[in-house]
Amino acid sequence: MPAESKKERIARRIAKELQPGYFVNLGIGIPTLVANYIPEEYDIFLQSENGLLGIGPYPFEGEEDCDLINAGKETVTTIPGSSFFSSADSFAMIRGGHVDATILGAMEVSQDGNIANYMIPGKLVKGMGGAMDLVAGSKNVIVAMMHCSKDGVSKILKECSLPLTGIKCVNMVVTDLGVLEVHGDGFILRETAEGVSVEDIKESTEANLIISPNCQEGTY
Repeated sequence: MPAESKKERIARRIAKELQPGYFVNLGIGIPTLVANYIPEEYDIFLQSENGLLGIGPYPFEGEEDCDLINAGKETVTTIPGSSFFSSADSFAMIRGGHVDATILGAMEVSQDGNIANYMIPGKLVKGMGGAMDLVAGSKNVIVAMMHCSKDGVSKILKECSLPLTGIKCVNMVVTDLGVLEVHGDGFILRETAEGVSVEDIKESTEANLIISPNCQEGTY
């Protein structure tokens, strides 16, 4: 499956974890795609740390408004009732614990819930952005990521090797292979992606893997 299709699949599955009335922050990368899969009747409000509450799906080609952007500087749409405010107010919302769920990308996640998602030593980075605030202030942190690196190395680890963004803050990881919950002693495999076996995930996971007795193949 092409990488782009895998990313869409991850976003589609994460959308199923969101509840009506949630206030949700979408990080840069795969998380921004989640906006395309949220049912309209859910009344979910997507928040961007640059000061927008009420993000809609991506605009169609030719309908972009360059004044409407998310934290990744991508053009977005708004929904009825959207509001605009300063980044200071946005971070007050985040740090005050008013975000029900944060969806972030990551380079590594460990079985005790640590996340590394902002830098690789020796490489130029713009900075951490709002990631540290988001993982500390959100009630539910969901990571959207590919299960392995481009070299085939597991990104689901016993311990992170990269600088940490947050400690013991991740609740769930959704990858192109499956849905895993952080347990502390290992990741609980809750669901496999369509066409992916439990053995496939075992071979691709460096961390301890606990197979849920209710684990089944998903349709995402």
